Amino acid sequence: MRKLSMMMLCLALFSSLLAACGSSNTNEKPTNNGGQKSSGTVTEGTDNGKESDKKVTISVYYPLPDQVEIRKLEDDKIRRYLEKYPNVTIEKSDWHYNVNEIGIKMASNEAPTIFNTFATEAKFLVERGWAADITGLWNNYAHKDEINPILQGQFIVDGKVFGVTQSGYVTSTIVNKKMLEDKNVPVPPYDWTWDDMLAAAKGVADPAKGISGIAPMGKENAAGWNWTNFLFEAGGEIQTIEDGKVKAAFNSEAGLKALEFYQKLRWEANAIPQDWALNWGDAVGALSQGRTAMIIAGAEGPLDAAMNQGGIKPEDILTFPMPAFEKGGKHYGILGGDYLVINPNASKEEQEAAFNYITFDYFSDAWLESVERDIQARKGEGKYFIPSQMYYFKSDSEYGKKAQAIFDKYDNVYKYSEESNKLLDGKPEAQYSTQDYYGAMTNVIQEIFSKKDTDLKQKLQEASDTVQKNFFDKIAAE
Repeated sequence: MRKLSMMMLCLALFSSLLAACGSSNTNEKPTNNGGQKSSGTVTEGTDNGKESDKKVTISVYYPLPDQVEIRKLEDDKIRRYLEKYPNVTIEKSDWHYNVNEIGIKMASNEAPTIFNTFATEAKFLVERGWAADITGLWNNYAHKDEINPILQGQFIVDGKVFGVTQSGYVTSTIVNKKMLEDKNVPVPPYDWTWDDMLAAAKGVADPAKGISGIAPMGKENAAGWNWTNFLFEAGGEIQTIEDGKVKAAFNSEAGLKALEFYQKLRWEANAIPQDWALNWGDAVGALSQGRTAMIIAGAEGPLDAAMNQGGIKPEDILTFPMPAFEKGGKHYGILGGDYLVINPNASKEEQEAAFNYITFDYFSDAWLESVERDIQARKGEGKYFIPSQMYYFKSDSEYGKKAQAIFDKYDNVYKYSEESNKLLDGKPEAQYSTQDYYGAMTNVIQEIFSKKDTDLKQKLQEASDTVQKNFFDKIAAE
């Protein structure tokens, strides 16, 4: 389904890691947390004699309030899960993963039984003991060999399984085509370059009216995450491993080129928002409200907001690969994903119930039926369904083909451009202190956006020194 860099290597690695997974259960006997509490709604099943009779309470990751349609799907899943497991009480957790909050949540025993996270967090969570070793549960899972290995491999650490993939993406550029056409700006080809992006962004920007050509994220770790795509496209790397040591590699010619491009977007083209301090939600909001023509992100969330909240027609919103540094270059975008992790403080019974909940709809006809009902309901409401760029299952599997057949039946299902998809080139995120690196680069980006004559070489050097000393030097790499 996607052209992914290092695909064969990842497949081979994943196979070897799975082979290394033993049949034993979790590492340590977890402490029973007595059923952790969240501020979510409590939903209880009725005893129908199925499965275990032991009463178990789990708190589960629940979509954000503005994700109305996704919440409907989750509620339907909860209902069906409780029919099969009436001994389980489910609490809907209102906490969504935040790298700055996870330590506090774990220390105070307030983290939910199941929480969401992203691809960079595997080693971070494992090293701190904040992710349950679910190797035993995984090895007993009937469909483990049908899971997308490119995605699942991100949460295999030292041959052990610490999370389950939900979906994945290759970071893309989402473009409001109508905004370009309204300003008579040529829509670039999918096989575009940095120069094409710069020209389009400059052409559509209208600062006096509060319209930007592109809205690169400018605060929180999202700013460093956005910028790293350009580092990759210019041929750079975040880090290297040398003799068991993690070495910062982003202070390079590629890093400098990527910073120079951001400087051009801000000061030469005047193409970014005047109030540039945007996080992910702010940038997505700007796109859906027609205040910017382009943002950089995984496509699914922005497309949903643009069409279902912003009222943008599907033919007016396009998903581009990231631009190549120059013609003929790679369209590298960060390969990321959404994962679910089980709290290591949960009891054995809670962990099992949580794993069953995570995988409950995987490879089931019930999920296909639920998705089709959701698509039909959205059609009745004049709304659109946006498939994930990459699902937890292999796209060429029988199950993947069944899902695609459903998507093909309806005209309110967003269709990704095949031409664009063929150009996607996913590059995995670094596995050591990636969020710390993103944070350091966010500081540099904010300096560039706020000061015209920022010394790029100096700031890049300072960021590299900070990340090396405070984070990378403390890691013993495998």
